[in-house]
Amino acid sequence: MRKKLMSLLMLTIPMLTFAQEKGLAEKINEGFKPVADAWGSIVFYPVKLGEGVEMPLVIIMLLLAGLIFTVIFKFVNIRLFPTSINIVRGKYDDVDHATSGVIAGDPTPGGDAIETIRVEGNEGEVTHFQALTAALSGTVGLGNIAGVAVALSLGGPGATFWMIVAGLLGMSSKFVECTLGVKYRDVGEDGTIYGGPMYYLRKGLADVGKSGLGRVLAVIFAVMVVGGSFGGGNMFQANQAAQQFGSMIGSNDLSTALIFGIVMSVLVAIVIIGGIKRIGNITEKIVPFMVGIYFVAAIIILVANFSQIGNAFGQIIDGAFNAEGISGGLLGVLIVGFQRAAFSNEAGVGSAAIAHSAVKTKYAASEGLVALLEPFIDTVVVCTMTALVIIITNGDGGIMTYGVKSPDGVLATSKAFASVLPWFPYILTMAVVLFAFSTMLSWSYYGLQGWMFLFGRSKVSDYVYKVLFCLFVIIGSAASLGAVTDFSDAMIFAMAVPNVIGLCFLFPKVREELARYLKAIGVIKT
Repeated sequence: MRKKLMSLLMLTIPMLTFAQEKGLAEKINEGFKPVADAWGSIVFYPVKLGEGVEMPLVIIMLLLAGLIFTVIFKFVNIRLFPTSINIVRGKYDDVDHATSGVIAGDPTPGGDAIETIRVEGNEGEVTHFQALTAALSGTVGLGNIAGVAVALSLGGPGATFWMIVAGLLGMSSKFVECTLGVKYRDVGEDGTIYGGPMYYLRKGLADVGKSGLGRVLAVIFAVMVVGGSFGGGNMFQANQAAQQFGSMIGSNDLSTALIFGIVMSVLVAIVIIGGIKRIGNITEKIVPFMVGIYFVAAIIILVANFSQIGNAFGQIIDGAFNAEGISGGLLGVLIVGFQRAAFSNEAGVGSAAIAHSAVKTKYAASEGLVALLEPFIDTVVVCTMTALVIIITNGDGGIMTYGVKSPDGVLATSKAFASVLPWFPYILTMAVVLFAFSTMLSWSYYGLQGWMFLFGRSKVSDYVYKVLFCLFVIIGSAASLGAVTDFSDAMIFAMAVPNVIGLCFLFPKVREELARYLKAIGVIKT
């Protein structure tokens, strides 16, 4: 590891030269902007839903997928929510990790049933909890802090209601894609897990007689996830964290950003060189800690303003159906809420299935049920807490004016918390840095899986990707390559297109896996 870290540090020298040329970032942005704009217009192709109200087609597709899967699986997001909690608690570990399939109706005790050979046994690298936190670390972040403030400024308090609805629907999509991630994963000779949409698109669609389509969709997804990992999953996170850190210490010059980027890059390298096991070990500590600290701060504010909580919920409900002063009226509020939820929890995008596929389990549906907790925690809990704090502290309009977009979502959230807790900006800085760090860890794994799917599973391939990823941490911290990041963000949502197409063909396989697992744990009804 020491040699790898030294190599990484040696490779940062040309990056320092790059970052010091202040005009270079602007030139790259200027040259790349037409490409980014063209790509963004394709991915986020707007569909007119009303007078002056539009919604990207990809967001409509994600929401419809969530709604359809919620109905098809009989509200699995609510009906089996307690079961999901029990799985994470370890209640069914004896069944989940058993080596014999007798309890599940395996006709060949001591061996593998032909129809379940992909998930029989105890392959895997991380626990249910580690897989959940690794996936959560890729979604819980700036979207929960800045994104909620932007949603409220555009759609008012009512946007919160539709964010919650979209989060609940997204739980069903996560269940479907993460079940498939485990069912069709590959296990290397050394026990390393390779999984995600690349694999269930290729292998799963081959199962249903559409191998040609599956191969094409898998390659498209892999290319998109690699691009997304370098931009939205890396540079953007590093840039926002560096800016917040510089703001806290009162130094936003290039040298501060560089030092921050180098330190962050080395820390990321130390973790990702160890693979998903180390990522899981780190995220299972960081995610509960950072969510807990943010949650406690929000609770303190809500307790201090306990008498206003009822009024805040009243504003949320009233604003959801009576949107006076908001552009687009009711439809505009609904669209803002749905869009911010989709950007926050990424349900249906397919990224989380990569992390969840590495879980130690013999039943694919067990991890699908764990995964449905992700949008609940990310959107229904964390985003709602942020919204309540902003609504309560914005009583006199000092934080924002509803219906007028806030230019800086992080600043608006910081002002809301600081109005009650003057020291909160320091906590927010720590939260932003931790959110950014954990997001980079997860996206490094997502991108690596796509990279190795495209270029092979060699040590050289592994090392090349990880070095590139760490270098982009430094670039992102020191240079704001907005056009490049915009292009990459569009790649992340472009992942949804091949993924949702695959889910529509493969959900019957998920139904089989769910029935099998529920039978194994004694819950027969599906």
